[in-house]
Parts: sequence; structure tokens; C-alpha cells
Amino acid sequence: MPEIVMPRLSDTMEDGVVATWLKQVGDPVTRGEIVAEIETDKALMELEAYEDGVLEQILAEAGTRVPIGEPIAIVGDGSAGAAAAAPVGSGRRAAGDTVHITPADTGQRPKSSPVARKVARELGVDLAAVAGTGPGGRITRRDVESAREAAAPGAAPEPAVVEALVSVPAEPESADYDEIPLTGIQRVSATRLTESKQQVPHIYLTTAIDVTDLFAFRAQINDTLAAAESGKVSVNDLLIKAVALTLRADPAVNVSFAGDTLRQHRRINLGIAVTTPAGLLVPVVHDADRKSISTIAAETRDKAERARNRKLRTDEMTGGTFTISNLGMFGIESFSAVINPPESAILAVGAATDELRLAGGQVVSRKVLRVTMSADHRCIDGAGAAQFLGRLKELVEHPLRIVT
Repeated sequence: MPEIVMPRLSDTMEDGVVATWLKQVGDPVTRGEIVAEIETDKALMELEAYEDGVLEQILAEAGTRVPIGEPIAIVGDGSAGAAAAAPVGSGRRAAGDTVHITPADTGQRPKSSPVARKVARELGVDLAAVAGTGPGGRITRRDVESAREAAAPGAAPEPAVVEALVSVPAEPESADYDEIPLTGIQRVSATRLTESKQQVPHIYLTTAIDVTDLFAFRAQINDTLAAAESGKVSVNDLLIKAVALTLRADPAVNVSFAGDTLRQHRRINLGIAVTTPAGLLVPVVHDADRKSISTIAAETRDKAERARNRKLRTDEMTGGTFTISNLGMFGIESFSAVINPPESAILAVGAATDELRLAGGQVVSRKVLRVTMSADHRCIDGAGAAQFLGRLKELVEHPLRIVT
């Protein structure tokens, strides 16, 4: 019978969580029909049926994390009947759990993934002696490796160690904390950002930008848009356009490190960091230097909303060459952000504050905004980063140049 397996829905995906089943056991399904929603490391994606038939068995309940390629359901001709009328296992599992299903004793060797079989041959492990923990009792690579470790000489702890372990008091029933499973996005972010800090030599440069005229310019734009009954433009939209134009003037910053070479990107695709209930997502505004400010405003508003609702497509979150992270709305005046690989730089934008400055010998109140650039020192040195920030500052402090 055809199996529905966990598909690879993004380039960084290793497993997925069955978020919701839209079909139940016994329901007819048509090839191409949406049968479930899958939570990946980036978004909530729709899963289509591969074949026409009847959903005869659900192997992974909602909330179950399943590796790519492992079966999550079975579609047949409906002849399985009541024996498959309910999902295997009992109870709902929280996101982050891995499904564990014990196969029925049929006298046949349990199923195993191709990788598991390859590893078993290499390690000399008999699959018949391995208990599978994958969906449907399928043996995974991890099961094979665990079986090999358990059978290795010296694997069993010394009696004294066993005694010490047994004597450890059990954890109180009511712990003083709650376990909150990471979402797929949080797990991938944790891995990627840790690798970024460990592998990428960050340098940080901060500059203060007088945005008094930028705020006044924004007010003029929004008055014009209001008269035309169009959406508003934010300060962040203006900064996105300004960064895009600065990157066009300074392409040496629009690069990625690639071993023995640097990749200087021809397109300027700006990632915009968005906080969502599931974690941090980065929608991308492609070709931001070629778009008008009103177009950028509408696109970022739409993508930020769909990011929070997990409705972004994978192509809307890939291809970024530079990222902007703005925490000004939270009152944060300055901060340093972690570079989003494979990009080589990220700009952290703080809140604009009123400050006293000297102008023509007079003390005046101006709105000042601080930005901090984190750069990959392998690609961008201090002078190059400083030059970029200097150009950005000059452009933002003369906002008419952003639209001319």
C-alpha cells in the first residue's frame, strides 16, 4: 500500500512535525489533495496526497516529530477496514516528541530506512535484533548505532556505577519548572546561530544617525498616501530602501564567504527579522533596491503578517544577502545581532531618541537613531564596514536622496 512519508519541504529541513491532519482514517483522498499541515524549520506547509485512495492508517499523530522520508500514513483501497480505523498509539504527543510504534509480531523483519541498512552493513549489526523507534516500528540509523554501542565491549557500566545510579533519589513529582518543547524554527535557529557565533569571526561597528529630517520626510509621504487612501510607510521601510541603495553603491558588502572565494551577489535581497510565536523568521524582500518605498512597505507588512501566521512560502524566506533587525519598537536603543549565514552582515536598528546637539553654536534637540553593523571579518574588514555605515548615514540624513 502507498505510504505518505515526511517530505523535504526546505533546504535545511531534517525532520518535521505533523501539525494537523485534515483527513481522518476512512476518508477518501485524491492525488494532489491537501491531507495534512506540516511544521518545518521555516513555515507551516501543506502536504498533498501522492495517490488516489482511502486514508487507511495514520502512523504519526498530530504533534509528532518525524524524520524526512519516514512514513506518517498509509493510503489504500479501503479494504483494511476497522483494523486501521484509529491512529497507531494513544494520546496526543507534544511537538518535539518522536513517535515510537511497536510493530506487530508477524514473524517478518521490521522495515528499515535505506540509511539504516547501509549503516547496519558497515557496523555488522543484525537488523533482526534491533528495535525500531521510527514510525511503524521502522529502524532508523540512530537505532542501529545505539544497538552497536550497546553491544560493544565495556558498554555496560561497572556495578559500583550502577549502584550509584540506582541510589540517586527520584526527581520530585512537582518540579519547579515547565518543559517547553522547541518549535522547529527555534531548533534550527539555535543550531544555525550557534554555528554562526562559533565559526564566523564577528566584528561590530556602531554609528549614530540624525533622523530628524527622516521623520519629517516620512510624515510628508504618509500625508500624501493618506490623501490617496494608501497604506502608510514606516521608518523601517525607509531604512530598508536606504540600506538597499547603499549596498548598490557599495557591493563589496553584499557578499558571502565561500571557502577560497567570496561571492559578490548581483541582486540585493534584504532579510527582515520578524518575531513570531513559533520563533524568529526572516522574510526576504528580493531586489529591494529596485522597488519603491510604498511597494517595500506593502510587501514587508504582508510578509510580516503571514510570517506570524506561518503562511510564508519557502522561496519568500530564501536568497537573502543582507539582513536588518529592528528592535526600536521595544525601546532598545542599541544592540548587536548575530549574522544569519551564509550572509556576511546584519544591521541592528535601535530606537530613535531625543538628544541635545550643537548646531551653529546653538543647542538643539534632534532625533538620533543608533545602528550596529555585525560583519563577517573574513569578508568585510573594519574599514569596509565603516565606509558602508558612513554612506548609509549620509543617505539617511538627507532623505530626499532615498527617492531620487
